[in-house]
Amino acid sequence: MQKSKLPEATAKKLPRWRGFNLQEMFHEEWANKPFNEVDFEWIAELGFNFVRLPMDYRIWTEKSDWTKFKEPALKEVDKAVQYGEKHGIHVQLNFHRGPGFTVNSPKETKSLWDDEETQRVFALHWVHFAKRYKGKTNAQISFNLLNEPADVDAERHKKAMARAIEAVHEADPKRLIICDGRDYGNTPAEELIGLPVAQATRGYGPFQLTHYKASWVNGSDTWNVPDYPTEQWGERWDKKLMWEKQFKHWKELEKKGAGVMVGEFGAFNQTPHKVVMRWMKDLLDMWKEQGWGWALWGFRGGFGFIDSERADVKYEDWKGHKLDREMLKLLQQG
Repeated sequence: MQKSKLPEATAKKLPRWRGFNLQEMFHEEWANKPFNEVDFEWIAELGFNFVRLPMDYRIWTEKSDWTKFKEPALKEVDKAVQYGEKHGIHVQLNFHRGPGFTVNSPKETKSLWDDEETQRVFALHWVHFAKRYKGKTNAQISFNLLNEPADVDAERHKKAMARAIEAVHEADPKRLIICDGRDYGNTPAEELIGLPVAQATRGYGPFQLTHYKASWVNGSDTWNVPDYPTEQWGERWDKKLMWEKQFKHWKELEKKGAGVMVGEFGAFNQTPHKVVMRWMKDLLDMWKEQGWGWALWGFRGGFGFIDSERADVKYEDWKGHKLDREMLKLLQQG
């Protein structure tokens, strides 16, 4: 299959990228292995053009000094960028754990929001990538500075992000930068309007549908079996409510000059498949109407459509893997 030309991208207007998060480097202890070229090949073969690489900075950092980098680990990131170029896939680099903040365990010992030295180191890491990939186009690669910032007000968030943005653009003035919204990606960062960045949101609501029986969510095994449309927190969640609650304010942000995309979405494999499909169709239709790109949390595994281990899916054997053809078709249309 001939790869299609990747669309140009600017901070004011992002393309309608469609793809997946590849999780090989997203946690030093839980997920720390090389990216797999065949994933890029298959993603392109199936008609998608985007991957987001959520990464843990500790993987390429010396334990004794977080300003010293391990070149062998960084070369694995280089390979992923090369795989993207080879197969016509846009590669977005993301710090799922950056110096001073993560949504994962263990928490960082220093705060990106309150510590000047940590802000300097955070920017230092991004400058290294900026210099490393200078010359690559924004059609090929973008930087998503920090996954799901939380527990921070607008002023402190802006200070930390603005410092990193300025440092990146000093090293590579044209590099496309995307910042997740605050409150785990759900609240548009209005404080960043006027800075040369696009923004990314999430598609994980209603949470009791998307994270039913997720082992990392305390109490999720006690929730009622999800349905869709569904009642949650005294409201009926359907396409209209999801727009009003989750995405309308992102359209307002876009009107103010910031490109918008959905950096992660998906539902864990314990939610009934037919429920996931109805919910996912509404989201994909909504985002298509708005011209927003998206990345499913997972190509393979519990949030994906390959080897997802759902008990209520009739899988198709595909290249030695279990393929959820129904979900794939929906994503291809989305």
